[in-house]
Amino acid sequence: MAGWRVAHLGFENDGLTLAGFPIWQADWGQAEQETVQLPHPAHPQQLHTYWVFNLPGNPPLRFAAGELSNGVWGFYVPA
Repeated sequence: MAGWRVAHLGFENDGLTLAGFPIWQADWGQAEQETVQLPHPAHPQQLHTYWVFNLPGNPPLRFAAGELSNGVWGFYVPA
């Protein structure tokens, strides 16, 4: 988990905003198929694959997101 910290655990389209970006309305620009293995925010013993995304802006937003179960998403941001 080095380099990342939990930002959010919630349902798809739950109104999440990260660093001023409305995540569910944004066009996620995938970062060259990059993935990271990180724990489930509520169950740290479970590792999951998260895709890394970059949103352009000032400053740009880098985050990792993964669907952990049907409609439940975990989000990490760089530590």
